[in-house]
Amino acid sequence: MSEALDSENLREALAYYDSWLKFNQHYQRIPGVQVAVYAGDRVVFSAAYGHADVENDVPLTGQHLFRIASHSKTFTGTAILQLVEQGRLRLDDKAAQHVTEIVGTPIGERTVRELLAHAGGITRDGADADWWQLAKGFPDRDQLLDVLREETSVVISENERFKYSNIGYGLLGLVIEAASGTPYNAYVQTAIVDKLGLSSLGPELDPERLPEYAAGYSALAYAEKRVPIEHVDTRALASATGFFGNARDLVTYFSAHLPGDDRLLTDKSKREMQHPLWVTGSDEKGRYGLGMSISKVGDRDVFGHGGGYPGHITRSLFDPERHLAVSVLTNAIDGPAGQLAEGLLKLIDLAQSKERGDTTGLGRFTGRYANLWGVVDIVLLGGRLYGTDPAAPDPADEPQPLEADGDTLRVTGGYDGSYGESYRFTFAADGTVETVRGSSGVTLYPIDGFTLPERVTVAG
Repeated sequence: MSEALDSENLREALAYYDSWLKFNQHYQRIPGVQVAVYAGDRVVFSAAYGHADVENDVPLTGQHLFRIASHSKTFTGTAILQLVEQGRLRLDDKAAQHVTEIVGTPIGERTVRELLAHAGGITRDGADADWWQLAKGFPDRDQLLDVLREETSVVISENERFKYSNIGYGLLGLVIEAASGTPYNAYVQTAIVDKLGLSSLGPELDPERLPEYAAGYSALAYAEKRVPIEHVDTRALASATGFFGNARDLVTYFSAHLPGDDRLLTDKSKREMQHPLWVTGSDEKGRYGLGMSISKVGDRDVFGHGGGYPGHITRSLFDPERHLAVSVLTNAIDGPAGQLAEGLLKLIDLAQSKERGDTTGLGRFTGRYANLWGVVDIVLLGGRLYGTDPAAPDPADEPQPLEADGDTLRVTGGYDGSYGESYRFTFAADGTVETVRGSSGVTLYPIDGFTLPERVTVAG
């Protein structure tokens, strides 16, 4: 059943989400972050922060392209279900029925359904997968077939447990090629991307568009500075990890997976893709269907996929009940795309959690305030004021509920020891905030005017 989002709650959540994303791009030292949000029947938010190319000081825009990696699996799953609807294959077909080069091998006995669900027990990437750090090229068709024929490429029995496999999805690309009579890249381009009229999505690196791609960067875990990583073709693993796109086109693509939209698949096929088959983590919040991941964010099941490519980490989530989708694309190999994507859903949950309050006069308190100890945001969500820490992983985790009384905000909830304390504001003649005496009694300042001395000493 569809659940309508309150338009004012959504507007307030998006306004703070913009500020929170900008802060986190800088705070977490991410080269660039590109984001889009789809709600109702259109893209309602599109933004970019940071750089597409740090060395050449190129600002990131909403038009830059990213390698979206394992998002490719959702396109592969969609293509398989399209071919099932057309009667060209069945989910219970064995792979070797379509890819005759692996007849008589253990992997050839795996079904299409098992491969889509990562239930085939197949090696993740083979015994030598150094293409993931560009020490070698990604496998071509013959090299992929060599891996598929190796007995050691079957790691465990089928349907024993969730066992993620890019090699298995490479095989699905060959299945699509055989069943459709069209190369994988050409089929998904025509049957999915072109069908939706999207010009900034594609199944593989496009050399002619290289200037449009955001540079990818290494991590900070093993070095003091990031270095750029070359974009490369994923060849026979395009069906597992080849796609590129931008956030705006990506949320538009996922809107076609919302109920009632028949541009790509029937609702029956979409339900089959989104039905959770396997638990993917110890807390059982993560599950997997047929080319689609399922996550628990708050009390809701949301769907989508993530992607990890050398230099780009990406995440998309969509909520069928609220007709909502978000995509976050980062150009660092340690980019927190999942955290940033979930942040929007949590802010909307907070905004929707109570009946809307009267916002009259509350906007003057909102802003970002800093002192030696950190940063506090005063934010308006759902018509109510909250104090929250923008540096925390979850922007909506136990925020301080605040009630206005003159130039003071009183803390009316929370568990951080500030219950009953107040934020006391001083305003300039033009209505801007000059200082805030925080709930701990320590003065805060609007962050744009906050600076530190060369050395912090006792004022005398």
